[in-house]
Amino acid sequence: MRYLKLLTIFYKNSLLRELEYRVNFLANALMSVFWLAWGIAGVSVFFMHRKTMGDWTYAEVLMVVGLFTFFQGVIEALLRPNVGTVIEQIRDGTLDFVLTKPVNAQFITSLRNIVIWRLVDVVIGLFVIFYGLTQLHVTPTLAQIGFFAAMIVSALVMVYSIWLLMVSLAFWFVKIDNITELFYAFYEAGRYPVTIYRGAVRVLLTFIVPIAFITTFPASALLGRLDLTTALIGFAFAGGLFIASNRFWNFALRYYSSASS
Repeated sequence: MRYLKLLTIFYKNSLLRELEYRVNFLANALMSVFWLAWGIAGVSVFFMHRKTMGDWTYAEVLMVVGLFTFFQGVIEALLRPNVGTVIEQIRDGTLDFVLTKPVNAQFITSLRNIVIWRLVDVVIGLFVIFYGLTQLHVTPTLAQIGFFAAMIVSALVMVYSIWLLMVSLAFWFVKIDNITELFYAFYEAGRYPVTIYRGAVRVLLTFIVPIAFITTFPASALLGRLDLTTALIGFAFAGGLFIASNRFWNFALRYYSSASS
């Protein structure tokens, strides 16, 4: 409860800062809608020439696009702003003020800041998923919805862990802003079902950079197409990544040169 109260205070302050520039907030929200429409347009052009993308129909692919947008909103709202802040604090030595606070350093550095307007991506991503279901005339069972929610939580843990691993590298390399762009280079592949890729590329996007578990497999779970074995692998993968990222973060802290050395 203590940490939830802290998050409430942090995010309330972030919201108040955003509302100081309401026109900017609305403009950015409209841009989110525009980029989603642009992505859907690209998918629509493909389906003008083909009836399926791999074994996915148009409405099913829309659900994957919705998940892609959902997680993009999470990344841009929560992870990217905090990564930038941590890199800057390590560079100028002000991380000292975080480490001396009576609160878990990983928690406060990775979740303190939020860009509220990017949550628009989260909302419209969920809307696209719902729209895809209505186009399919599919009503998921409670079990499928629960399975989907579990896969979403698992994917959130994976994304968080990957970004924590990346930011931990700043304790050695300091200037690592470009590494996030490397992640996005892989993440863009998640705009479409990972099953359309073949061979080494599919293995890479499933088990090395787990994009499949972030966009494709949650959609499969909601459609009742995901087998239990794959889901269990995803849960184990998420747990392993979280533990590894936490251990690596604590290990990296030993190499932090504070402002007072």
